[in-house]
Amino acid sequence: MSLGRHLDVQQQVVEQLLQLLEQERRVLAQGQVDAERLRELVAGKQAALLRLEQLETTRAAAQLRLGYGPGREGALRAAREADCLNAWRRLRQFALRAKALNRANGEALGLRLQGNQQILDFLDRITADRLYGPNGRPLPGLL
Repeated sequence: MSLGRHLDVQQQVVEQLLQLLEQERRVLAQGQVDAERLRELVAGKQAALLRLEQLETTRAAAQLRLGYGPGREGALRAAREADCLNAWRRLRQFALRAKALNRANGEALGLRLQGNQQILDFLDRITADRLYGPNGRPLPGLL
């Protein structure tokens, strides 16, 4: 497969990842999070990330094998010589967007978890040793 075609395939997978991340963002923004849908999205993200890792490993190995050297400099040289520098830059832009969106989704999830923990801590403080035992069942004499 040519480098240009390979970069196109990588971009398609990154675009799929972006779609999943956008859907995840919308699910996290809902008042009541659909946990099952969130699980599906996480599984889809993991599959896309695994595919991207495989594609990137293949591309990087070919880059080295062809004598372009490692890292971004080698990738730029290879893309320039294969006349697909625009495809390389476009892929990088999509990947950076995916990285930022994934980070934002992680922060949103962290805020939700923090809020849930605060609610649980509050409930624990106001009901400590009054309503429920350590097993979560009502204490005897309360029913």
